[in-house]
Amino acid sequence: MNRLETLKDLVRQNPADAFARYGLGMEYARAGDFAAAAAEYKSIVEAHPEYVAAYYQGGQALEHLGRSDEAREFYRQGIALTTRLGDFHARDQLQAALDLLG
Repeated sequence: MNRLETLKDLVRQNPADAFARYGLGMEYARAGDFAAAAAEYKSIVEAHPEYVAAYYQGGQALEHLGRSDEAREFYRQGIALTTRLGDFHARDQLQAALDLLG
């Protein structure tokens, strides 16, 4: 079984596992399936709104899909979260991505 199928199986077994979903999203992105990746990241932030890394990766996936307005919103949500959490390194990364998007 390849990595993608393994991660799909892990998510099927435990759909609430944010770490497995994040890994699946990353694997979809590596394979160029940005729609599936974006869906995974959205699922993560809906169920686990403080899963910071999903905001950056979700924004990136949405950018690849040409969905700039949605990517901006994803980044803004992540910026608000990281500011509240005091995670300034992540906030700066999200802000940089937002600034590059324009």
